[in-house]
Amino acid sequence: MIKAVPTNIITGFLGVGKTSTLLHLLKQKPRSERWALLINEFGEVGVDGAIVSGSVNHPSAPNTKDVFIKEVPGGCMCCAAGLPMQVALNQLLAISKPHRLLIEPTGLGHPKEVLQTLSAPHYRDVLEIHNTLTLVDARKLTDNRYTTHPTFNQQIDIADVIVGNKHDLYTEKDKVSLSTYISARGKEQTPITFTSHGAVDISLLIGQSKVVDLINAPKAEHLHHHEHAQAEPQIPQAGFLKIENEGEGFHAVGWRYAPDIVFNRQALLNWIAQLNVERLKAVVITTDGIFSLNLAEGMLSERELNECLETRIEIIAAETNSEWDAQLAQCKL
Repeated sequence: MIKAVPTNIITGFLGVGKTSTLLHLLKQKPRSERWALLINEFGEVGVDGAIVSGSVNHPSAPNTKDVFIKEVPGGCMCCAAGLPMQVALNQLLAISKPHRLLIEPTGLGHPKEVLQTLSAPHYRDVLEIHNTLTLVDARKLTDNRYTTHPTFNQQIDIADVIVGNKHDLYTEKDKVSLSTYISARGKEQTPITFTSHGAVDISLLIGQSKVVDLINAPKAEHLHHHEHAQAEPQIPQAGFLKIENEGEGFHAVGWRYAPDIVFNRQALLNWIAQLNVERLKAVVITTDGIFSLNLAEGMLSERELNECLETRIEIIAAETNSEWDAQLAQCKL
C-alpha cells in the first residue's frame, strides 16, 4: 500500500524558474529515497520532462538515481475534471512507490484546482499535502499583465512559502514590493525566502500545508476546456509534428522532430536570437551534441544533456508567426 506520500506543489508564473528549482531540489534528494515528479506544461509537446530527465541522467548528477518522471502536456492538469492528471498520477505512484512526490503545474495553470484533485477522498490516505512553494520574480510586480492575471494571484494565494527567485537581479525596492504585495493579498503570515537560479533548500518542502482549506472554494472557470489522450501521437513520415494550443491570453506552438533529424546548433541559436516571444523551451539534437534551451525575458540559457529521445521545441507567445516552420526547417542539416 502507498500511504501518506509527502507531496509538494512547486508553482509560479511563466519563466520564473520552476524547472531550475526542481533540478536543484533533486540534487539534494537523500540517496536512499525514491522521488516522483509530475510535470504539466501549457504546450502540447512536453519539453520540461525531457529537460529534467536529460539532466537527471547526466554524469554530473550522481545523486539523482531513483527519480521517476511523468508528464501531462497540454494546458492545465485540472482540465477535464482532473482526469488526465489523475491517470498520470496513478501510473506514476504505482511505478515509483515514492518517498516524496513533487508536482510542477504549468505557469498558466490553476494550482488551487490541482490541490482540490490531490485532496479528493480517493487520495486522502495516499498523499499527505506538504508545503506548496510559489516562485515569484518580484521585478514583475510593476507589470499589470502579471498583477491583474488571476492565475498569478492564485499562485500567491495558495502558497505556504513564497520564493522570491532571481534575487541576484533585484533592487532593494523589488524586495520591499514583494513583501507589500503579499501582505496586500492577506498573506502577511506567509514566509518569504529569496534565492537565485532556483537554489531552494530542501528544508522548505517539509511541513504539512496550511492552505489545503482553500480547496473547497468554487472552481475557477477555464478559458480552455479540452481532454487529452495519454498516448502521444506518432511523428508522421514528414519527420515532424506541429501542435498548437491557446488559452489564458497566450498561444503555444510546439514541434516534435524524428530522432534522426539533426539541427545545426549555431543556425538554431541565431534563429532563436531574433525571436520576440514570451518563452521558448527546447531539447535539441544538434551537430554539437544534445542541449536544452531556455529563452525567457530575452535571455537564452543552454545546458548540455546526456540524452533525449527526439528534438522538441515549444514557443509561448502573445501571437504566433506562420513563418516559424520554414525558418526552423532551414536550421536542420
